[in-house]
Amino acid sequence: MKFGQQLKLTLNKEYRFQYVEYDSLKFFIKERLGNNNNQWNEEDEAAFVHELEGELDKVYTFQQVKAKEIERRIRMTEADVDKAVAAAQSEGGVGEDEFIELEQELSDIIADVHDLANFSTLNYTAFQKIIKKHDKQTHYRLKPIFAARLNAKPFFKENYDAQIVHLSKLYDVVRTRGNPVKGDSSAGGSQQNFVRQTTKYWVHPQNVTELKLIILKHLPVLVFNPNKEFSKADSAISSIYYDNEDLELYTGRLEKSEGAEAIRMRWYGGMDANTIFVERKTHREDWTGEKSVKARFAIKEKNLNAYLKGEYPVEKVFEKMRAQGKDEKEIRQLEQLAREVQYSVITKKYRPVVRSFYNRTAFQLPGDARVRISLDTELAMTREDNFDGQDRTSGNWRRTDIGIDWPFSQLPDTEVERFPYAVLEVKLQTQLGQEPPEWIRQLVASHLVEPVPKFSKFIHGTARLLYDHVELLPFWYCQMDVDIRKPVSHRFGIERPAGVGGGSEANTTTETTDDGNLMDEEERLERGLPEGRYPALGEEETEHTPLLERRQHDSGRAARERRHRPGEGLRQWLDSVKTYVNEHILRKEPEGDPRTAVTYARTFRAPRGKKIAVPVRVEPKVQFALERTFLSWMEFSILLGAIAAGLLNFGDSAGVTAAIGFTAVSALAIVYSAVMFLWRAGAVRRRKAVDYDDWLGPGGLCFVLVLAVGVNFWLRLE
Repeated sequence: MKFGQQLKLTLNKEYRFQYVEYDSLKFFIKERLGNNNNQWNEEDEAAFVHELEGELDKVYTFQQVKAKEIERRIRMTEADVDKAVAAAQSEGGVGEDEFIELEQELSDIIADVHDLANFSTLNYTAFQKIIKKHDKQTHYRLKPIFAARLNAKPFFKENYDAQIVHLSKLYDVVRTRGNPVKGDSSAGGSQQNFVRQTTKYWVHPQNVTELKLIILKHLPVLVFNPNKEFSKADSAISSIYYDNEDLELYTGRLEKSEGAEAIRMRWYGGMDANTIFVERKTHREDWTGEKSVKARFAIKEKNLNAYLKGEYPVEKVFEKMRAQGKDEKEIRQLEQLAREVQYSVITKKYRPVVRSFYNRTAFQLPGDARVRISLDTELAMTREDNFDGQDRTSGNWRRTDIGIDWPFSQLPDTEVERFPYAVLEVKLQTQLGQEPPEWIRQLVASHLVEPVPKFSKFIHGTARLLYDHVELLPFWYCQMDVDIRKPVSHRFGIERPAGVGGGSEANTTTETTDDGNLMDEEERLERGLPEGRYPALGEEETEHTPLLERRQHDSGRAARERRHRPGEGLRQWLDSVKTYVNEHILRKEPEGDPRTAVTYARTFRAPRGKKIAVPVRVEPKVQFALERTFLSWMEFSILLGAIAAGLLNFGDSAGVTAAIGFTAVSALAIVYSAVMFLWRAGAVRRRKAVDYDDWLGPGGLCFVLVLAVGVNFWLRLE
């Protein structure tokens, strides 16, 4: 599908006359070139820029008017909500119907915000594509000039965070009928036996606003200071990650070694923040029975440099806590943490290496940590190291030439990594055997997110910015060029209340699939992808998942017809046997099956001179399994040796010949099992991701044993 067709399909029918006239601009270029023998002159360029300016004014004006209209509707609805809550708390009360009407009104406003965000995204894409087409066909460079005009009227830069926070508060009040949940946002509820599960996802920028609006209808935006008006700096989080020149902490976290640490200095808000949190994350393997721990303590910014150099006593850091009468046991634990971090920084020569910055929107019920969701947008990593001889921090604990001014345009591209996606983190704390909420399951299975397990901002920033200093790369490094946009898998998203108009053309019927989230035909051609294929990361949460190419799903009717074909069961059985032989015996890579929805592409390869780190979980039972396997082989070998000894001592000449054969088989089994045991033990010790299954040994042993028995029978018959 070309972009012009995609635009017509996904535009909002109420806004249809406010969109960029993409087809008209394309026709303008084609007509002028056709009239001038494929030549483009200054007059044509001036006329085209005039048309483009008119479209930009139209889009920008409408976006501004619509945004102000939404703000007015929010203020009016807020007044109605306050009246309804006041009436509900009075003696007379208020009817349920009024709260239902308010909930529908807020849902309609949420849909308006969603539609306006889509409007901005589609128009920005249209401008980018028509300018690219213009530059390519006319050989006039308009892109850098018009970029400045777009920035002067930045309709596409509005993230609607302030509106989302406001809507979240109102929707939470209405949903709870004037009794929103209150409590400590860091509390975990009254659960005792629970299971924590944390998963991470990438979110394409086109889906960020929709995702926020979907989540706020189930969880309110977590605001730590509700009495303060929301500002952009309130959501900013910055972290300085420490490491040494050997990148010891990077390697440990990447390989998931037992006890691997990460040390960072974190602050919230702008560069004027006085309180800095010193944090240490420690990885624990599951077999140890312990959980990975994140511990931290607060310190004043003015004292941090002296503390890291060992010049500021640890006791002074917690003087105020003691004066306030805090628990002495807790203070001693924090002091121990502070001493250990200080000792590590000094002895192992840790220094600032990478900074991460992002704006976080957190969703959680206050006082209830069973479901916690955070969405990090505008993520960027910057260099803080001095490994190339340039001391960027000038001896300070962080560099001071940048703040929270994303996208950090003052820095050269070699010193900043602007991450192309948002990062969604879902933390579930459920009772044993309890399923997560249904809306969570639908969300993580939708087209809006792409699972990327074990993703780390520290690891990614170090690998990208210090590429020449690292040997190991994370598994997602080679997949950064793969577009994560996917076709809509099921009906899930923002919908208006019944009976309310609006929405895109694609949503007006139930038979049409909204493909606005996919790459258009031009993007696929640029990436060399055939029609109907959409590259994505693996669906399974494994670190070594190969790249997948999605095929269009067969219809349910076609699948039913295949199941009833004559001989289909036998054909499937033969296919399964062929697959097993190819994968486990011949070691062939899996090939795509045209009848399946997913086909495997080639496994990704590491860049020259680098290795992809695949974390391998090693538990004590793995060592015991190795020993049991070796002892089983030894038991079988000893049995064969005993048979050979009996034939040798009590048999005739034929028995002696057979004994020699059984002895050879026994000795061969002992040597082979010892070599395999040592190789497997070494691979486990080095955490190598290799194939530990053995198809050659058992098969070869059976063959040699059958041969020895056959020779024995043949000698007896002779």
